[in-house]
Amino acid sequence: MPRGGHAASGPAPDPNALRRNRPSDAAGWKTLPAEGRQGPLPEWPLTEPADREWDVWSDLWAKPQAVMWEDLGQVLEVALFVRTLAEAERPDARVDVKKMVRGYLDSLGLSVAGMLRNRWRIAPATEQPAEEAAPAAPRAPVRRPSARDRLKVVPSGEGD
Repeated sequence: MPRGGHAASGPAPDPNALRRNRPSDAAGWKTLPAEGRQGPLPEWPLTEPADREWDVWSDLWAKPQAVMWEDLGQVLEVALFVRTLAEAERPDARVDVKKMVRGYLDSLGLSVAGMLRNRWRIAPATEQPAEEAAPAAPRAPVRRPSARDRLKVVPSGEGD
């Protein structure tokens, strides 16, 4: 039976797999900063963006994946994704446009499968919110009543 098919055939790579000596693992995994990409937004490369496009553009370039997009020079691809996403959000959007959005999500590493295929992972957050930083007081275990405890004694009806 022939193997392969398309670039995304087969299971996605697993960074925690037990067998780590595969030739495809030679490139390794890239850990992205949890705080996301820092710095100014790249210049919008397409014709004038709509308000919704500009909002999505701003949000995307603050994500951890944006570090790799910048390194790989994917400004145009991200802009095309933003424009396609805005079109797919319309109530009368065509199905093929929605499928294109799904493809962009994977290729740009915005989906779990896309992160795995690109061999990207996000570093654990370095800062904890103040409420989580202090250890919580241990809670007493909640005792669930057993089936026997839930039984109720019913009078036999002899004295009624």
